[in-house]
Amino acid sequence: MFVLILTIPSCNNTETKEENTWVEEEKPLAVQEVPSPVFTIAEANKLLELPLHCVTTEYPNKLGQVIGGDSDLKPPRELHPTFYGCFDWHSAVHGYWSMVTLLKEFPELDKAEEVRQILQQNLTKENIEKEVVYFQQKLNTSYERTYGWAWLLKLAEALHTWEDPLARELEGNLQPLTNLIAERYIEFLPKLVYPIRVGEHTNTAFGLTFAYDYAETVAHEILKSTIENRARDFYSSDTNCPLGWEPSGYDFLSPCLEEIDIMRRVLPQEEFLSWAKEFMPNLNDGNFQLEPGKVSDRTDGKLVHLDGLNFSRAWVLYGLANQYPEFNHLKNVANAHVAYSYPNLVGDSYEGGHWLGSFAIYALTQYEEK
Repeated sequence: MFVLILTIPSCNNTETKEENTWVEEEKPLAVQEVPSPVFTIAEANKLLELPLHCVTTEYPNKLGQVIGGDSDLKPPRELHPTFYGCFDWHSAVHGYWSMVTLLKEFPELDKAEEVRQILQQNLTKENIEKEVVYFQQKLNTSYERTYGWAWLLKLAEALHTWEDPLARELEGNLQPLTNLIAERYIEFLPKLVYPIRVGEHTNTAFGLTFAYDYAETVAHEILKSTIENRARDFYSSDTNCPLGWEPSGYDFLSPCLEEIDIMRRVLPQEEFLSWAKEFMPNLNDGNFQLEPGKVSDRTDGKLVHLDGLNFSRAWVLYGLANQYPEFNHLKNVANAHVAYSYPNLVGDSYEGGHWLGSFAIYALTQYEEK
């Protein structure tokens, strides 16, 4: 059973006037141990209800659409015959990623057959061709750049690594859109002079991270090298990231930690450890503490973003600790973030429920990744 306590470590950190560095007090409080999450089929069955509830729920819907004429005004199911649910396009995409990931990890899910039917009915060749047509329209060249792009490639990666005949069919159906998104990355990244350092959708480091995972998994060398080069260009010289300035009120990504997530992927070990020491000097301190983002109203679609921040911080910290044992103490910090937000997930309002399940699932898979 997935058991997490809700007592959160205290955070007594201040910022020096001399430099932009997040530092400990002289006498930090003892770090409180938080139990690690246990990802079981019971939890998977609960989490599955979130994407099942939304991937075929057309309304409410935020299209994020640029209108070129009256003919563009169509219902979501016509504009996006696969990804029309879950309030917006990118949330629908990671809803599908959630279903694929849970089914891949737990084939014996109670509603496994229902999931397979939805995947077969909606992720068809014909539907994806219509999705591609939408992206090819002149007004939509930057549609969902780069957050939705990243999740589309994460879905493609999940299908590619799922050893099931259905996965081969679905991966083939999705491939035209997958190829288009990869091409969009390769075209766009050299034009992006400065990275976008925010805690919401347009964060560049996040967009690079998921795309890099896809490129590495399928051996897309052009995409992989493009991301490696741009990540170095954007972040190699960064030092003393002001983690104490986070979070902003609507963040669901950490600008500082997302940067660590991409750089640990693209830099070799010695170079990364040297870079990380300059970028966040206190990260390897065994007493490092970071307070989870607090949510005051989970019915507010923006304020509930902070639950997402807690999950995304957790997956970055888990991934870092798994790759480098010297950061193993960060798993406890991640556990505290999951402990704060996970109990509120299932049964949450639609404002959070339509997308937060994906963030929780990804955090849990990163904890277990060896």
